[in-house]
Amino acid sequence: MQRGNERFVSGAPRHPRQDVELRAELGRGQAPHAVLLGCSDSRLAAEIIFDEGLGDLFVIRNAGQVASESALGSIEYAVGVLHVPLVIVLGHDSCGAVRAAIDSQADDAAPLPPHIDGLIQRIVPAVHEVTRADAAPVDPVSVDASAVGRTHVRNTISEMLEASEMISAAVADGTLAIVGANYRLVEGRVDPHVIVGMA
Repeated sequence: MQRGNERFVSGAPRHPRQDVELRAELGRGQAPHAVLLGCSDSRLAAEIIFDEGLGDLFVIRNAGQVASESALGSIEYAVGVLHVPLVIVLGHDSCGAVRAAIDSQADDAAPLPPHIDGLIQRIVPAVHEVTRADAAPVDPVSVDASAVGRTHVRNTISEMLEASEMISAAVADGTLAIVGANYRLVEGRVDPHVIVGMA
């Protein structure tokens, strides 16, 4: 996947495994080599930035790559049924969900719609870790959004391990690795910064 990202960064992607024959083959089953829990931001198309093909990645996306119940269930399916050996939690710079979490902690923050708030509240602990403030209010202008994003990725991995016995057991057994990374929008590069389990 790192080689594929390097091809994407350099502007020389191969667009592998996208032919008609493969499409027919995949109609009989799938065997992806990695799970990717990523943000639903339109600029974060996993197969493109890693130069992967059909059937290569098991992709789960939501705003702010939150380890929701549906995301955890999907990851457990990939790990337990498809035997995928790698989970990537991919954040990115200029994340709207991270910005919303920071802004929600301002003294004059307007209430968010309930479903958005439910996602954003999963990122708020990272805001408080970075600002070292136990609760709101914080000054959004002074908060390092990149640090909040990286902290949220780390927290998401911790949450996955705590919430899923299957995922934590696979890591302990040496059959699963989890990598937390950040995607740089302009450069196109994926920078890993957390590795748990076999590498």
